[in-house]
Formats: sequence, C-alpha cells, structure tokens
Amino acid sequence: MGQRLTQIATRTGDNGTTGLGDNTRVSKDHLRVHAMGEVDELNSHLGLLLCEQLPAGVPDLLVEIQHQLFNLGGELSIPGYELLKPEAVAALDAALAEHNAQLPRLQEFILPAGNRAASQAHVCRTVARRAERALVALGREEKLREAPRQYLNRLSDLMFVLARVFNRMNGGDDVYWKSERLKASS
Repeated sequence: MGQRLTQIATRTGDNGTTGLGDNTRVSKDHLRVHAMGEVDELNSHLGLLLCEQLPAGVPDLLVEIQHQLFNLGGELSIPGYELLKPEAVAALDAALAEHNAQLPRLQEFILPAGNRAASQAHVCRTVARRAERALVALGREEKLREAPRQYLNRLSDLMFVLARVFNRMNGGDDVYWKSERLKASS
C-alpha cells in the first residue's frame, strides 16, 4: 500500500484533486472517490452502532466488518488491487443465516425504527445500499471485482436482520408499517 500519512493537512487537495494509493491524482468528485467516501461513511456509522448495548458476539462481528470495509476502501483507493477476499462475503452469509434463524418470518413491511440500536442499524443498511450503488456506478466506468459489490449487498441485508434482532433485545418488536391498502383488504 501507499505511504502512510505523517501529516494530515498536506494542502495537496486544495486544487480539488486527491491522491489514490497508486500515487495517481483524480478529481475529488471522481466515481472512485465517491465510492470510497460512501464506504468510509458506512464504517463511521458502524462505529456509532458499536456505542450501543448489543447482544453477545455482535460487537466482534461489527468490528470485523469494519476491518473488511477498511480493506474495501483500500482496494478502491488502489485500482486493480485486491484486499477484500471472497471469504469475507461468505462470513456475512454465515452471520445472516445465524441471526435470521432466530427471527419470526415477516408478515408485513417494517419501518426503520424501534430502539436506538435498531434505528442505527437501519442507517447502516441504507448507507450500505448507497455505497453499493456507488460501486455499481464505478463498475460501469471501470472493471471491478464482484466481491466488493457482493459484500455491500450482503452487509445491507445483515444490517436489516440485525435491526430486527436489536428490536427484540428487551422484549420489543419491529415497528410495522400501517398500510392503507392492507387495512382495506382485511
């Protein structure tokens, strides 16, 4: 990887460009930089989620996800480099299966609400979807591996499932959408 920063205020970005890990400079509104920013924001929201009281094992899972998102950001910063491994996608699949198994089947749409941990997990879910869209946009312009896009897709699913788990931590439940259409059909 590129040289580690020893000085934060370098002023090299004052002209609207930023350096990638391969020492090339691109505009700060480049699709690659946009995708990197979305992944960084997602990682920050996960950090905020980690401030909440969470079920056993979940903090370790979220910290591992943060490390994998850092790998993804590093991979995005160095075109053609691979840091996020397919095994990371498989780990999310396993976590999804584990946490989803303890939940009742959904009968209705739920709102992104509930307790604070669940609500923050929903924020993580929506930011993961936005990051995934940024990767799709970048992938139309440049060749990208599938694992990063798959990782973000699975992660958004996991955040939805974890939000449901968090809403049940102290005997709570999901917050269900009160659909006018469904009310009329009952």
